[in-house]
Amino acid sequence: MTFSAAQIAMLINGKVEGDPNATVGSFGRIEEAVKGQLAFLANPKYEEHLYTTSASVIIINDSLELKQLIASTLIRVPDAYSAFAVLLAKYQEIEKQQLTGIQEPSYISKTAKVGEKAFIGAFAYIGDGAVVGDNVKIYPNVYVGNNVKVGDNTILHPGVTIYHDCSVGAGVTIHAGSIIGSDGFGFAPQTDGSFKKVPQIGNVVVEDYVEIGANVTIDRATIGSTIIRTGAKLDNLIQIAHNVEIGHHTVIAAQAGISGSTKIGNQVMIGGQAGVVGHVQIADGARINAQSGVTKSIKTPGGAVTGSPAFEYTSALRSQALSRNLPELEKRLKELEELVRQLLAEKV
Repeated sequence: MTFSAAQIAMLINGKVEGDPNATVGSFGRIEEAVKGQLAFLANPKYEEHLYTTSASVIIINDSLELKQLIASTLIRVPDAYSAFAVLLAKYQEIEKQQLTGIQEPSYISKTAKVGEKAFIGAFAYIGDGAVVGDNVKIYPNVYVGNNVKVGDNTILHPGVTIYHDCSVGAGVTIHAGSIIGSDGFGFAPQTDGSFKKVPQIGNVVVEDYVEIGANVTIDRATIGSTIIRTGAKLDNLIQIAHNVEIGHHTVIAAQAGISGSTKIGNQVMIGGQAGVVGHVQIADGARINAQSGVTKSIKTPGGAVTGSPAFEYTSALRSQALSRNLPELEKRLKELEELVRQLLAEKV
């Protein structure tokens, strides 16, 4: 597929400077793009490449003042990064629309229901009583268990596994290798020191417009549901334990772990490798810094914490600054002690 600069400008409400008929068929980074590719410039650090790139069309900010002439056609917009993101989304949408039909070999139960314009990739498995919505894209080697519900326009990338009775909403994207609905980590200690498994009979509910990265595991509830609310975004390699609830539009970075029965509010931001203990509550809008260990509830909306164990962000920074000065403080303390000894000696 190829698009002209004029067509692209129309899609993103931009203004063309240069040849409106310049065409592109793919995307490239501004520092390495070649003729026939579209690039963008949003970060001033990369402005030097604007004058050397071979990209045919470049999206830039309205506010950018050129230091010299360039050969590429420009499209000016208020925010180049946002405009480029919109363009990528439209391009991806066009690509997805081209995928329809059922590839062989694949297995679809006679009691399953598959919606219109769905795509089922080779070696996919759709279990008994499963319901797959319209325009769903199920890539090869995906497992959709018995009685699973998958909403319209959802995408399940290769190797995704959704266990029985789980529900995935509309417009959801789940990336390769993620597992939804594996057993929660529930074991009852016995008098002989062994552990007996507690049956995990709940499910996982993923609401609409959630994005789940690669190799994420979300455990089914012991009873009830583990819930990922509308608009939440989960990075790669995240562990969500049984009966956890993730609030609306909350974002969690890679390698974070959320222990069982914890309730995380709306629009929370959790940094990479952070850990949250079980049975606590995180208030709406909270900020948890990377590698923080949260051991108790965060009750203040919009509160920020850092460290392990995590505590209030500003206080933590002051403590860290103080700890860096400890050697100098120790030296000064010894000098004061010596001075006091000298004064006492003089009095004697």
